[in-house]
Amino acid sequence: MAEKDVIELLVEGGKASPGPTTAPKLSAYKLNVGEVFKKINEKTKEYEGLQVPVKIIVDKEKGSYEIEVGIPPVASLIKKELGFVKPEKGAEGEKKQVFMGDLKLEQCIKIAKIKMPELLVKDLKSAVKCVIGTAVSMPLTIEGKKPKEILKEIEEGKYDNLFKS
Repeated sequence: MAEKDVIELLVEGGKASPGPTTAPKLSAYKLNVGEVFKKINEKTKEYEGLQVPVKIIVDKEKGSYEIEVGIPPVASLIKKELGFVKPEKGAEGEKKQVFMGDLKLEQCIKIAKIKMPELLVKDLKSAVKCVIGTAVSMPLTIEGKKPKEILKEIEEGKYDNLFKS
């Protein structure tokens, strides 16, 4: 059985570049570093502007590799849905909370469907609750309400019609 080595990276979608730790490692396996990162960028271009987990699985015997692209974290997907960009830094020492926006329940469902293969849930309703659970710690509202209020309404069955497949 072929021995394989896995290199795990967190890269910006479509803009991955070899770093001081990855380039020598890939070179040691006699892989074309430029080609590897070109393929990573092709596979991650749909996640431009987001951090994306990537695995490079190297077959040591054959000198070949596979690239597996994961799904960005829920918080990153929420930021993308809201079109959120990092705010300018204020005066030194100044910490200010920046309101990110109002997320629609349909957007939460969209994110839940994207993330569902990686979540340990049995249905869409549970996946949406996971997404909203992440939103609780973010400065945003969902349908004009605090995320905890929406979670309570989901538990009460108010939005059950949206979770039917």
